[in-house]
Amino acid sequence: MTSKVDAKSSELVAIFHELLGWNLARVKFFVLFICALCKVQTVGFDKLSTAFNSMADPASSLRRIQRFIAKYQLDCDIIARLIFRLLPHKPPYRLAMDRTNWKFGELNINVLVIAVIYQGLSFPLMFKLLPKAGNSNTNERIVLIERFIRLFGTQALGCLTADREFVGEKWIKYLNDQNIRYYIRIRENFWVLQPHNGKRVKASWLFSNLPLNSCRVNDRIVYVNNQLCYLSGSKVKNKEGKPELQIVISFNNPQDALEIYKERWQIETAFKGLKTSGFNIEDTHLTDIERIEKLFALVTVAFTWAYVVGDYLHRYVKPIQIKKHGNKAKSIFKHGLTFIATVLLNPSFQPDIDIFKFLSCT
Repeated sequence: MTSKVDAKSSELVAIFHELLGWNLARVKFFVLFICALCKVQTVGFDKLSTAFNSMADPASSLRRIQRFIAKYQLDCDIIARLIFRLLPHKPPYRLAMDRTNWKFGELNINVLVIAVIYQGLSFPLMFKLLPKAGNSNTNERIVLIERFIRLFGTQALGCLTADREFVGEKWIKYLNDQNIRYYIRIRENFWVLQPHNGKRVKASWLFSNLPLNSCRVNDRIVYVNNQLCYLSGSKVKNKEGKPELQIVISFNNPQDALEIYKERWQIETAFKGLKTSGFNIEDTHLTDIERIEKLFALVTVAFTWAYVVGDYLHRYVKPIQIKKHGNKAKSIFKHGLTFIATVLLNPSFQPDIDIFKFLSCT
């Protein structure tokens, strides 16, 4: 007997067959894999293979997973376009650029990511596995930005936020030359050149008299790493309770620079969802960069699906409980992931909400 979930899953295969342009067997695998990810919430192949909703035994499903990851040439542009269509809001988008990393044995797995910021979370859209430990370089960042523009157009890029790693001279020059709005934090001991008097001073000196819990925009444009930009500063207490100066550079009018930069932290919530609070991507034993990249792409689809389902549930069905301290009892992402897993794992649970509709881009 075919369950309601099985029927809807078959409908999704037909939709993805047209949407992705893959052969039918590949699309069926894609749907089975995404669903299995939401059930077991780990990327371990052994566990995933037991969660494939197919007539094949787990050993056969395991070999199928291994073949896909080892041999199939996954076009990550197709995955990016799919996630773009699933996003719960319209462009232009505020983007965050950052790295996430983990270690497997002696191997450093280092991923450079561009994510779309949205209401306390962000959606990984562009990413590149870096075959090294440590910071990204300018060329690696430019490749991701230009890929975003090639796929979605300059009009989709509202602005870019980033932390202190992303401040090199060539990188800032590229953003300036391309008229890309940015809000990037710099270290407070950065030297800046003031064009109006030719003096070099540390950025912190320009905000030395800034009171705690206040902010200010520097009234003159300056050179940072030989590139013209605006400076904005705020002084807040850090996690240890000590005063900390935050200085942000921006390409355009800096009045909103500090508020927009604050949204950068939302990419950290996405990394948490991909890792410990969601799909445990650090559990992978893969060591080949291309294979890890394919796995990362599949996980980002499951991540986005969970969020859009959770967002709908929170808005229209069952709002997440707010605790006494004012925070949600659980994240919207986790709300959606739990619901999807419940539907997929319990054939007797047949809600009116069609979880597959959120993946169909309709």
